[in-house]
Formats: sequence, structure tokens, C-alpha cells
Amino acid sequence: MSEPPHLRFFPYEEPYPNQREAMDRIANALDRGQDVLFEGAPGTGKTLSALVPALEHAREHDRTVVITTNVHQQMRQFVEDARAITREEPIRAVVFKGKSSMCHIDVDYQECQTLRDTTREMVETESEVRELESRQRELLAESREGDAGAAEAREAIMDELDELEAEIDEYETANVCAHYRNNLVEDTEEFFGWLFEDVRTPEDVYAYADERELCGYELLKEGMEGVDLVVCNYHHLLDPNIREQFFRWIDRDPSEIITVFDEAHNVEDAARDHATRTLTETTLDAALEELADSDDSRAEAAENVVGAFRDALVETYDDALGFGGRESVGESWEDLSVANDDRRDDLTLAFLRSYEGKGIDTETELAVQLGQALDEEYERRYRDGETTTRTECQTLQVARFVSTWMDEGTELGQYPVVSVRRDGATDEVYGRAELYTCIPRQVTEELFGEVAASVLMSATLRPFDVTEDVLGLENAASLAYEMGYPEENRRTFAVDTPPLFASERNDPETQETVSSVLRDAIRFTPGNTLAFFPSYAEAERYYERLGGSAGAGTDTGGTDVGAGDGLAGADLGSLYLDGPGEDEEELRQTFVESDDAALFTSLWGTLAEGVSFDADDARTVVVVGVPYPHLSDRTEAVQDAYDRAFADRDRARDPGWAYAVEIPTIRKTRQAIGRVVRGPDDFGVRILADRRYTTADMGKYSVRGAFPAEERDELLDVDPEKLKFAMLNFYGDHDAYDGAPPEP
Repeated sequence: MSEPPHLRFFPYEEPYPNQREAMDRIANALDRGQDVLFEGAPGTGKTLSALVPALEHAREHDRTVVITTNVHQQMRQFVEDARAITREEPIRAVVFKGKSSMCHIDVDYQECQTLRDTTREMVETESEVRELESRQRELLAESREGDAGAAEAREAIMDELDELEAEIDEYETANVCAHYRNNLVEDTEEFFGWLFEDVRTPEDVYAYADERELCGYELLKEGMEGVDLVVCNYHHLLDPNIREQFFRWIDRDPSEIITVFDEAHNVEDAARDHATRTLTETTLDAALEELADSDDSRAEAAENVVGAFRDALVETYDDALGFGGRESVGESWEDLSVANDDRRDDLTLAFLRSYEGKGIDTETELAVQLGQALDEEYERRYRDGETTTRTECQTLQVARFVSTWMDEGTELGQYPVVSVRRDGATDEVYGRAELYTCIPRQVTEELFGEVAASVLMSATLRPFDVTEDVLGLENAASLAYEMGYPEENRRTFAVDTPPLFASERNDPETQETVSSVLRDAIRFTPGNTLAFFPSYAEAERYYERLGGSAGAGTDTGGTDVGAGDGLAGADLGSLYLDGPGEDEEELRQTFVESDDAALFTSLWGTLAEGVSFDADDARTVVVVGVPYPHLSDRTEAVQDAYDRAFADRDRARDPGWAYAVEIPTIRKTRQAIGRVVRGPDDFGVRILADRRYTTADMGKYSVRGAFPAEERDELLDVDPEKLKFAMLNFYGDHDAYDGAPPEP
């Protein structure tokens, strides 16, 4: 039997277990124009399972594959896989990042647009001048030979040249980009030859262009036309405006694009973030200053709207904070409750009370028109060199936000929020209005409807019907493969520690039990241990209880706190603490280079998913507690929106709780335990420390039933004091201890 044609893109000798079947099934689905939901255990080759048939389909139908992730390490893995593929079957691949990470002169997007347009106009004018000068010389020669018509034509050209020379003189004072100018006037064919010799990273492109004083970002855009593969971040696809431009750069209609989303369980939150709109008090103040300087007849109407909304925002957060509340506001944004069940939100009501004009709709539209006019004027000034930076029109931002707030604030899935924070420089408290999007399919449904097909892959994508509901997919093919590696190479224990409800975490007996479990897990692991907690604060708590030095993680960037530096005992090895703001890649590298260490981190940090700890990098992973998100007003708003949107779904629990809280929480846990046992010869222990994971009767609080069936079957209940014996037996059977095993 002949091999399927897509295997020409498979770069390695032999697929992993299930990988061949997955490639075949995805190939068939793509040929039917069907989207695919693909769940595979960590370390089982999902990327190539999706990418190989997608590339074959694209080659056969003259399409482009766009593979995307929101995890930096996965981006690097995509590059490695693409390089491996192109050594077997050459492909033209581009790895794309946003302009901000590739700009050689460090200007923002809007300034770049203006600089680019002005530079192009200048180069085109210079080229036209050269052409006309060449033509006038030809006509001069003809006129000297007695051609009267040539003399007349030359006179017309000389007049045109005078006008163009005047334009060029104006460009001398205009703002232009020298790097982009070199793109336009120099031969860049060498760049494109270099680009497609291999798969180049954005860093490679930046270095190549910087050395030659070219604009690598614009060159990369030019090189994207009709390529086989593009690697990019989520926002290139989830932002509708960016997506439209992005597909234009690829020179493909949406129907000629195959999208592949990695870590697709994150698409829900990413889409929600892209749809959410915000407006700060500082922007409102800047808009009022802008309007005070305008003599346009529409300025008064705009001031009525902007001033009233600004006053309403201040009134709303002052009322919500109450007497003395400002003093407790910190430097991070803090949400205040402004939504009402039976009427518009408090900010809208305050706006209606504050507004004194001739009609909100009419004057908001006038404010939008004025903002557009001002924005065009700012662009002209920057283009002509009258200003050194491209001013953003604050009035336009405010007017558009207020229009959206009033028109869409009551739609299903839109949740109004007011937040406050303290400015660290001025110590002043200021506010922010936000229209929070609860239902992400308002963003994703259009995307999945317009492209040829999409493959969404993750180790934690089930339940598939929930993913379809939340993202707006219809009739997707679904594939799920459990870990195909030998079951005897792993153990997953559900440890019967007290349930770590928020109200119970400070209980001394609970803390002692959890500390004992962690101590045993670390002692009886022949190598490194990963410990995940519901928050960084909990990670620090147990890090210190086991002997870690207080503040070591944040003060030293997660350095070794081994012998003589906060060690709980020689048999615990080195302890490392992660925290917000840490260089987590540096910390990860230090940890994996250790032989006998434990790393304490949060389930909500970046090390809990998309990061591999292969073989000796980590042998045991411990998840302490059930990582429910903070049950804020936003979470409740998402629950309520899902309850209303999916009320007809037949689920054992209400859809709001299941869709918004329980399922994302279990996905987070499953991602964490998937950090170890990443290959067919790898082995390790996964520990879930909380009674809610066990078969104990916890009523509505039990989460064991939320795991897929085959994962539930692998969960082995164990008492806290017996965990060390279970680990000793497992690792002893694998002859994993270097010398005598630890004494229980």
C-alpha cells in the first residue's frame, strides 16, 4: 500500500503512536472543508499531526497554512519543526511578529504608517523626476535637430519638473524613514533569497536588515505573498482589522487560508481580550484639552459629550469607593461593581444625569467627525515634518468609545466595568471604563466562517461540544488521543489532603498536611519536582514552610536556595521560587540544569502550559488544590452570559458554572500535570493534592468527574501518609534512584 501523500512533509523517521492516524483523519477533514478539534496528550506530536496534512492540502489546492500560538516556547518549536520539514520537502515559510518588536527606529504603529507613506511618496516623486529629466534630455536633442514639437513637449515637461522639484524641497523637512527608503531604492533580491534558504526567525530578519540599514518588517511583509506557511501570534488572526491586513500581505483571500491554532484552549480568553474596549480618565482629560484648543464649530458638541462622560466616570468610582476608599487604592487596576440587574449600569446613569446638550447621539456623532478631522490634520503635520511625533487624536478615541458604550452596552455578553488605580508617579487615583466581552464567539465565529478550514489543537480541548459552543464552530470533526506511551511508565495519584477551599487555606493542620505531602513528593523523587499552586502567594507560603528563604524568588530572580541558603534538609535538594515579574525562561533553565531540585510556581503562570520538562528536566509534578479563578464580578458576568446563551444545552450542571469556571479550571490542572512524561521512554509521577480530586463524596465540590474518562481511570486515590511508599515503589521499579533509595 502506498504512503499517503502528506507524509512527504513528515520530517522524521517514524511517527509517534496515534500520530499517523491523526494525520490521516485531519487530511480527510480538510479535504471536506471541515474544521477539526484535536486533543492529544502532551508530548505526542500534535503540531506535526496538524501541520503535515495542512501543508499537503495547501500545496494541492494553492492555499497557505497559518499556524499560530500565544506561547513563546511553542513559537520556537514551530520554527524547529518547519526547519525540519523544509529539509525533507522544501517549503517557503515566514515567521511573523508585530511591528513593535521589529522596528529599527522605535516608533509606534501609527507613526510607522505615516513615515512609510511619506517615504514612499518621496521615493516615487524622485523616480518620476529622474524619468522626466531623462525624457527632457531626449526632447532637447530632438529639438536641436529642428523638431518644433519636441521643443513644445519639453517645455511642458520642464514646468512639471519645477513642480516636482518644489515637492522634493518640501520632503527635505518631512519625516521619513531611512531604513524603509533603502528598501525602495536598493536591490533587495538578495534578502528574499536569504529569507527562503531556511526558516528565519524575526530576530534573524531584524539582525540581517539592521546590518544593512533596511526595514526588515516591511521586507518580511513583501516576502509573504503566496508562501506555504506563516507562523504568527494569535492577535494576527483574532483582531479583525489586523487579520484583514495580514491576509492581504499574504495575498490570499480568507477562503485560501488554513488556520492551525495551537494551545487552542486559550483562544477563548484571547478572543475575549481582543474584543474588550477600554477608556481611561487620562484619555478623557487629554481629549478635553484637545477640544479646548480647537476652534471648530463641532468642538462645543464634543465637549458636552466628553466632559459629561468624564464627570460621570469620576462620580461613579467615587460613589463606589465610598468614604476613605481612595486611600486603599493600589497601583494595579481594581474593579468596582457598577452593573445593575434591572437598569443600565451606574456609569451610564451618571452620564445621562451629567449630560447637558442637544442630544447624546447627535453630539457623539459630531465628536466622531471632529476627531476624524483632527486625526487627519495630525497625520498631515507629521508627514510634512511640522511635528517630530505622530499625535494620536484623543477626541476620536473617546467619541468612538462612548458611541460603542451607549449602543452596545446592553447587548448579550457585554458587561460594563469601572476600575481604579493609583498613579505611582503622581500618587493620584484615576479611573477607567471598560466594556468587557463575555462571549468570545462574537470574535471567533466570523474568523472560522471565512477561512477554508481550521485545526484547533490542545492537550485539553475536551469537552468538544463546549469548545464548539464557546467559539462558534459548527459540525467540526473531533479527534482525541490519550497518551500512547506505556501506562506502566506513569502514575497519577489523587492525594486525600483536606480540600484547599479559600476559607481553609490558613488552617494550621491543613498546611501541615500539605507540607508533609510536598516534602515526601520531593524527597522520594529521583530528580526534579515541579509544584504548582492556585496562586503565587500559596507557592511562596509552602516554599517557605519547606525551608526556602523568604523573598529569595523575587529578590534573586529564582536563584538556587540550596545548601546553607534556606534548605529544609539535605534530602530536599535545592528549592526555587517563581513569582510575578520573574524571568521565567531563565528560571526554567536554571531548574532543569539541577539534578535534585523543586520549583514552586503558580498554575496561572507561564510554566504551567506550553513548556516541556522532558526526561530528567522534571520527574514529578504536584498540583496543590483546585485552581478555580478568582470569582470576581467579571467571572460571574461570564457565567450569567453563558447561562443565557446556552440555556438549552443538556449538561449535568448549569452551563454558566460548567463553561466559565469548572471546565477551564480542570483544563488548567490537566495542562499542569502534562508537563512531565513527554516521550515513550520517559517516566514520572503526577500528584493531585486535594480531596476534591479523589472518589470521596464531596457533593457539588468534587471535580473528579470533570476529567475525561481515561484520565479518571488512571487516578489512584492515596492517603497523604502513604504517598511516599507509592512513589518509592514506582521509582524503585524503574531503577530510578542513584544509589540507595530514601528511607520512608
